[in-house]
This record gives sequence, C-alpha cells and structure tokens, in this order.
Amino acid sequence: MNENASFLVLFLAPVKEYLEDDHVSEILINGPSQIYIERNGRLEETAAKFSGEAQLKAAAVNIAKSVDRQLDEAHPDLDARLPDGSRVHATIPPISRCGTILSIRKFKKEMLTMEKLEQFGSIPREGVLLLNAIVKLRKNVIVSGGTSSGKTSVLNALSGLIPENDRILVLEDASELQLQQKHCVYFETRKPDKNGQGEFSIRDLVIASLRLRPDRLVIGEIRGGEALDLLQAMNTGHSGSMSTIHANSPIDALSRMETCAIMSGIQLPLSAIRMQVASAINCVVHTMRLPDGSRKIVEIAEVLPLEHGEYRMRTLMQWKTESVAPDGSVTGRFVAGEEPTFRSQAEILHLELPERPS
Repeated sequence: MNENASFLVLFLAPVKEYLEDDHVSEILINGPSQIYIERNGRLEETAAKFSGEAQLKAAAVNIAKSVDRQLDEAHPDLDARLPDGSRVHATIPPISRCGTILSIRKFKKEMLTMEKLEQFGSIPREGVLLLNAIVKLRKNVIVSGGTSSGKTSVLNALSGLIPENDRILVLEDASELQLQQKHCVYFETRKPDKNGQGEFSIRDLVIASLRLRPDRLVIGEIRGGEALDLLQAMNTGHSGSMSTIHANSPIDALSRMETCAIMSGIQLPLSAIRMQVASAINCVVHTMRLPDGSRKIVEIAEVLPLEHGEYRMRTLMQWKTESVAPDGSVTGRFVAGEEPTFRSQAEILHLELPERPS
C-alpha cells in the first residue's frame, strides 16, 4: 500500500482499491453513490459507493482536520495537499447541490522527465531538443493547456533541464512539483485562519521571493494578479522562469496572462500590459489531452514582438491529428514549424537544435 492509500484508507474505505492502484491517477466522488476514476487517461464509472452522505462528509471533514484545515458550512471548500503530495479538493453543501464532492489527484511516485515524455509519444526528439535549448538559453516559458491536460507534469519535466548550479524558488498553492535539482527552495500559500487572518497568497510569495536571490522562479499556476508581479520579475533579471496557465491555445495563453495581470488592481494601460506580456514571455508550450486519453505537447511556440499592438507567435513544432477512430484512438504526427529566432544563440552555447526546416 502506498503512502497516499495508507493515509486515506481510514476515511475512504469504499475507494481503497483505487487508492492502491498505480494506474489510477484521479478519483472523483460526486456524492455517496457516484464515483468515477481516471485510469490510463480515461474516465470510468465504478460500482463503489459510500453508505450515505454522513459517511462521505465525515471522511472529507477528517481529511481537512488531518491537514489542519476547516471544512464546514462557514468554510465549504477545501483545497489540501496530503503528506505524500497528493491533491484533495472537497466541497460540501450549500456550495454543492448533490452532497459532498471530493476529488483526489494522486501523487506520481515516478519522476517524469523529457526522455520519458518522448518514450510515451508525448513529444518527438526534435521537440526535446527545442525545449532543452529554450531552458538552457534562459527563455521564460509558460506551459498552457486545459484541465488535466498534463501542464504540471510537463512543467516538472521542463524543470529537469535547468542546470544544477541555478538557485530555483518554487511557489505553489499546494505543492505538486518535484524538481530534481539540489538547490531548490519550496514555498506554499497559506489560507486565512477561522478569523480571516494570516493569508499568504501566490502574489505575496512572488513579491517575497524576489528578495531571496532567485536565479529562476517556478510558479505552479497563474490564476490572478500575481501575473503582473511575475511579468515584472521576468522583465527585470529573472530570466529562465516558468509557470502554467489554463488556456486553449498558445495565443490564448498570452491573453489569459494579460487578463490575470489586470486582476492585480494596478491601473495600467492595456498597451503597457501587452508590452510586458510580449517582452516577458519568450515561449509557450501547449499541452492537450486527446480523445484517446493520451496527453501530448501539441505545440511549442515562440513569442514575437507586438505588431500594431497585437500578439504574434511563431510555431516551432506542432501535433497534427489525422484521424480519430470510433473508439477514440487518435492517429497523427508531429510536424516541424518555423525556424526559431534563437538558433544563433543556441549555436554559441553548442546546443543542438532540429535541422532547419526546408
């Protein structure tokens, strides 16, 4: 039994077998009588059930207590990290209408690397070369994609390309990243206490981290006003930083960063924010979960200077879906894109890049 199962099984006996199954990555409990799992990238409904709402709610409340959090009518939402790194999110009435809702994203014991992503078919060798050069050249990177598209896993693998002699500060809402370098300093946000005091947000962490001599900042996810602080850090000497953001495409990722920066509350003209975004972010790595459940890096794009106030991008590599079978199986291929503007920089550092597109 792994650590996650050992910790949770006392409270979640009806789903014990899925906690112990390494092929199950997520457990989604929609009230006491409807439980789904994600196994090998596909959602499955299970026959597991709780005896009733009281048992399920008690499980959620006990999990909250075990991590020194509250889950009650005054605090009906829980976002917690378990000792092994697994993520638990719970909501209870009146927020949820069908009883207690619980999702468990299990911690992956196996460290994901770019080489493994290549083995899984998530990225071709040419893509690995591109990303290695991007990280080694200290380009600022945003990993974009939808929910459960593999953004955090890709960020983990990307961080493995950072040189060992860099000091890395890792900032997250709930710790998920497992960086392989020795000189990493990890920070985690803090929720307010029952009196509404003591909150320390991602934005607070970004501001504080800049006083701690980071070579690179790695932020788990951009959701709000911290985007502006990160953009300013990227533009003022903290090159090689990286984060993730929810977006439907690389160009949409830039628009989302712009929107999040506006949420900072600092009054800046839209043109000034766009200039910050375009100059701070050098590359966007876009992930997607395909109909067959597989997750791929479907595009690597380079951000170009603004033109007439609009974002411009250069696609360096892209996945092309050619067919989808009735069972969801996907056939396609990776295709080379345009020439990166940083080829000469890579050659100076003797970094290998894919051959020039013909």
